[in-house]
Amino acid sequence: MSDWPEGSGRDAGAGTGGADHGGGQEPVAWSGPEGARAFAAVEAATDWLLGYPFVFRSLARWVGSGSVLVDYGCGPGKVADRAARQLGAKVLGVDTSPEMLALARGSGTAVAEYHLVTDGRTACLADGSADAVMCNHVLASLPSEEAVLAVFREIRRILRPGGPFVLLATDPACSGREYASLSIGEPGGAYGPGDELPVRLRRTDGSWQTMPNHAWPVDFYPALLERAGFADLVQHRPTVDEALGLPGLVDPDLAAGRTWSAERSAPPLVITTALAV
Repeated sequence: MSDWPEGSGRDAGAGTGGADHGGGQEPVAWSGPEGARAFAAVEAATDWLLGYPFVFRSLARWVGSGSVLVDYGCGPGKVADRAARQLGAKVLGVDTSPEMLALARGSGTAVAEYHLVTDGRTACLADGSADAVMCNHVLASLPSEEAVLAVFREIRRILRPGGPFVLLATDPACSGREYASLSIGEPGGAYGPGDELPVRLRRTDGSWQTMPNHAWPVDFYPALLERAGFADLVQHRPTVDEALGLPGLVDPDLAAGRTWSAERSAPPLVITTALAV
């Protein structure tokens, strides 16, 4: 593999433990030291093929040197640091989990700054202080429509008018498939808004860890985003052919290392982009 980071950016929000699958370890919740360590060891190959590169590509239209980009729900910080290096922006990672932030700050290669979200508010960021915000796999940790709307409203608060919000999420309609680095739901399962949704994430050692999730169908976001003060919404489902067909977008070692059969048959990730009104 090249120097592309492993791991993901899910927020350590409220949740309950999930059953382990294939790893032989105790289940962990999103929050707390064990959850932080477990999540930092997630491989995230599917995200690095069909997710984060497309998030960065979307953001590159708006941000560059001198821009302030917030990674809302930055987790252990690997995505925030990659964004800072690739886009040249000043990246601020924010998260509700002190343990996640400790891992992010402790990285020997960290170039982003990290701050705590307390009681749903990023106190260190003034209204309209961010040029752009990305939010990767955070909403799955939120148990209610009100909680999702509250996150959208806080993101709108810190964004300047006209600033882009780029949201990466897993589609719960893709349940029952095993992708390179995740498995969504159960075969034959149907999940409505807020339903508990087991998502298994592959660790770097090849084992699997189930994390507690909630299902938020991708067509659920637009109405809430409009209520929170966003407009000009666009949704994009990246495909394997698109990822491999754009030179320099995806790490070539990652691209060549798998067949991506499940990702080809039913791409599981959707990127929603909206502008602050």
